[in-house]
Amino acid sequence: MGLISAGTTLLDAGALDSGVATGAMTLIKTITGSNVSDISFVHGTSSVVFDSTYKEYCFKIINMNPATDNHIFQVGFRDGGSNYDAVKTSSAHRAIVHENGTSAALAYVPNDDLDQSTDYQRLANGVGNAADESLCGVLCISEPSSTTFVKHFWARCQFNEAAAAQGTTDHYVGGYCNTTTAIDGVQFKMASGNFDATIKLYGIK
Repeated sequence: MGLISAGTTLLDAGALDSGVATGAMTLIKTITGSNVSDISFVHGTSSVVFDSTYKEYCFKIINMNPATDNHIFQVGFRDGGSNYDAVKTSSAHRAIVHENGTSAALAYVPNDDLDQSTDYQRLANGVGNAADESLCGVLCISEPSSTTFVKHFWARCQFNEAAAAQGTTDHYVGGYCNTTTAIDGVQFKMASGNFDATIKLYGIK
């Protein structure tokens, strides 16, 4: 006998039904940029899906390397217009230690949080542009197409700080887009200057 919940067969003869969502990540789109000003994902453009198809979306940021040394990597969210200026409130903190063992710290980063702001959200501050100073990370957002709830997002980025002592930095950000309008686009860019990166968009049911 199969396992049935709310009229849906979940297990049949010990096997998961093929229609049951298991939380697996589905790759939607990969964009690789070389010396670009931004990398943008917009629903309905270039095969990007960013709607109610998935309950959660995650971006994997792979070897982001800025053209300008010691700079800020950031993200913006689009809520129906042409600008990535959805109002956000967020907090940020980081863990850091230098290669020489100095300056080890875990701290709140007040310059990287937002308070009902349309500014881009900082994901990393002080990213170096040497070959051993690239950034990797992840950013996730829940139900961006909801017209009932605000849109919660969180990010974690690992990079080497541009400093003589070369500090490895684990940077965390959490917050929400304070709007009940659907978020239909996400844009990654430096505060100024270009960058290289591969960014992958995944959907999770």
